[in-house]
Amino acid sequence: MDAQPSSGDRREIRISHADRERAAERLQRALSEGRITLGELEERLAVVYAARFGADLVPPLADLPGDPLDLRTEQLSTPVGPPTVLRGGMGSLRRVGNWEVPARLRVQSSMGSVVLDFCDATLSHPVIEVELQLGAGSARLLVPDDATADLDEMVTAMGSVRTKVSGRAAQGHPHFRVYGRAGMGSVTVRRRYHFAGRHF
Repeated sequence: MDAQPSSGDRREIRISHADRERAAERLQRALSEGRITLGELEERLAVVYAARFGADLVPPLADLPGDPLDLRTEQLSTPVGPPTVLRGGMGSLRRVGNWEVPARLRVQSSMGSVVLDFCDATLSHPVIEVELQLGAGSARLLVPDDATADLDEMVTAMGSVRTKVSGRAAQGHPHFRVYGRAGMGSVTVRRRYHFAGRHF
């Protein structure tokens, strides 16, 4: 019989800023409930913000009620590895219909528009990272009705960033992390509009 792999054999997944913020929110709640002191909060927050892996977040949360942050890697972080790169020049770049969405996307476009429609796509990962590197063009991301999207790390020079969906991840629902830089164009994340049997 083959030996079962130990927990030490499992590949550790690096956590994100959102993961650390989720842990920090739990500690703040513990302070308001009287479970820890202000001094303990400061000590534990230092550990949280220095954390690199999910296991690093367990000690400061281990004596609080419930599973320490529910640290399942598929909920917290996208897989480590190079992103799938989509490149567009002056023309438009579109991904619509039933396409397989990778865990990480990097979209590079100088002047053309970008449309990524995830509504009919196959979403095999609970968290999807989309890095946008845009020049003068705009990007529109259409997400499923139950999806959430965090755009806090998206930066624009002269354009705008708009979202019409919640930024707070919800367990069991697809979550998008959209970040990067845009020059003069806008970045919009929304659900699809439905009118007279059509969607757009």
